Amino acid sequence: MIKKGEKGGQVAIFIIIAILIVALAVLLYLYWPKLFPSTSPQTKNPSQYIQDCMEETIKQAVDNVSMQGGSINPLAYYTYDNNRIEYLCYTNQYYRPCVVQQPMLAQHIQSEILNEIKDATVTCFNSMKDSYDTQGYTTDMKTGDTIVELLPDKIVTTFGYELTLTKGETSKYNDFKIVLDNNLYRMVSIANSIIGYETLYGGTDITSYMDYYHDLKVEKLKQVDGTTIYILTDRNSKDVFQFASRSYVFPPGIVG
Repeated sequence: MIKKGEKGGQVAIFIIIAILIVALAVLLYLYWPKLFPSTSPQTKNPSQYIQDCMEETIKQAVDNVSMQGGSINPLAYYTYDNNRIEYLCYTNQYYRPCVVQQPMLAQHIQSEILNEIKDATVTCFNSMKDSYDTQGYTTDMKTGDTIVELLPDKIVTTFGYELTLTKGETSKYNDFKIVLDNNLYRMVSIANSIIGYETLYGGTDITSYMDYYHDLKVEKLKQVDGTTIYILTDRNSKDVFQFASRSYVFPPGIVG
């Protein structure tokens, strides 16, 4: 038999436990979002969603074109260090100057990056729309053109999409843009300059570029068939652009 004093003590314990449970529930309610932040789309705006979804895809596309002379799938190329490096200037004849293969190099690279990311762009925007649909939003998404631009010190990808979200109130988003810190713009400009000398003289003095651009490393690697591999490296960011040229080649045994 439980005595009256013991019964009162048990009731007091139950009351204390109940108070602790309520206090713990309140603390979890107040601090759970800070301790365990949600990664669902509702914690970030649509622009951040696209940033997270597309940034690595764009970086990979930029890396691919940079390591392969400006093309995702080079047609005329020299294989060097397991990379298919595109000829930006080429001739298969002896004693002849090379012919420029990509006269609009910057525009060509922009187009190559754009083509490489187009499928991922559609997938990411559709995924974002579906995510907000499942959260109870009424969504209206209008598609638009995507633009890739090589600019000084950066590569900017602008998505011409527009997303309207309605859930109590309506919000419209149309500023979808990803900016990469990459000076491919300058490297392409230097590559065009080198190609100009290749068409005239079959080569160039690379030290003049490094004297002017102190953060730039330029390598000129002559191959046995007369091909020259140029490797441009930003000493700070380690970004690379490399390409091939074959110009004013002499037959084997004859020194130019």
